[in-house]
Amino acid sequence: MEEKILKNVLLRTPIVHNITNYVTVNDCANIILACGGSPIMADDYNEVEEITCICNSLVINIGTLNERTILSMIKSGKKANELGIPVILDPVGAGASAFRSNTVRKLLDEIRFSVIRGNISEIKTVYEGSGSTKGVDAAQTDAINESNLDEIIKLAQHLSEKTGAVIAITGAVDLVAVENKAYVIRNGHKMMSQITGTGCMLTAVIGTFCGGNPDQLLESTKTAVCAMGISGELAYQKTKRTNGGTSSFRTYLIDYMSKIDTTLLKEGSKIESR
Repeated sequence: MEEKILKNVLLRTPIVHNITNYVTVNDCANIILACGGSPIMADDYNEVEEITCICNSLVINIGTLNERTILSMIKSGKKANELGIPVILDPVGAGASAFRSNTVRKLLDEIRFSVIRGNISEIKTVYEGSGSTKGVDAAQTDAINESNLDEIIKLAQHLSEKTGAVIAITGAVDLVAVENKAYVIRNGHKMMSQITGTGCMLTAVIGTFCGGNPDQLLESTKTAVCAMGISGELAYQKTKRTNGGTSSFRTYLIDYMSKIDTTLLKEGSKIESR
């Protein structure tokens, strides 16, 4: 299945419309190009609907949220739903403020999402409607570990049932779940948490893979999470070999995403099906 997912992305070069944040926008554009897609970053209310019409998927990221872009997100999301193209939500920092939490609820009310990806604190906020996220990083008390893994899988599956979306929860251990199935993915490296934007970049990759495979949302999301994790592992190894630091790691991460193929996925994926 991974081979088909990658092949379709390269064949179709999906155009990914991003309404995203200004902290990570350049990295998101570059990693979409690296994995075989074509990015468009457009967030003005007067053009988002028209831009969405020429794209294969839409990524909505609330990282640098403001009233202007909320209107654009809703307008674009509704058009994507009308066209039947995948819509991916990244609820960055949900729970850190009432504004963010309320916006997520509004987006969920107005738009039908194909995939929702966040860290565990963000996903708990989406599920419960409020939370106590500190900034954009997951709270330590929420961290996924072996003792709470089954509980968090159930949460993800319930949220999938509630929203109709594939749920991806990423951190030291990654989960990808729908109502009746879940994958536990143990790829990646802790250095990924030392640069900004790895979560945003992953959401952009999910948008690319889903844009190329709109009928395979679960498998596309799982493949994207594995590809990002493997790229992180390889980037860390090269950073260590070259005595580099976090900036080198960031560059190598995008480099390795551009080199991901079926062989790397088959040999490197650490997936457990639940």
